[in-house]
Amino acid sequence: MEALRAWMLLFVDYIAAKQVIAPALKGLVDGPSTLYAQSGTVLQTAINTLVAAAVESGDISTDIEPIDLLRALAGVSNFSAGPGWEIGAKRLVNILIA
Repeated sequence: MEALRAWMLLFVDYIAAKQVIAPALKGLVDGPSTLYAQSGTVLQTAINTLVAAAVESGDISTDIEPIDLLRALAGVSNFSAGPGWEIGAKRLVNILIA
């Protein structure tokens, strides 16, 4: 589970550094997009692997779907305009993981 948490927290940092990721993430969550197909595949593979490991270890519920966590990250990224949003986003990651 710590690997999943670390990945999600780093992803918040990535969104902050690369504001262009928000549309790509939205496209991934909303459905397939040829523009972001490669990055979507990389994101999906990473989150699938980490969620599967966390489920297998019993750290998270078996009914958690990787796309649910990506949807949560997409929601966080849509509110990234205000100052200090990253701190709140990281708190939300910790809430999600808990």
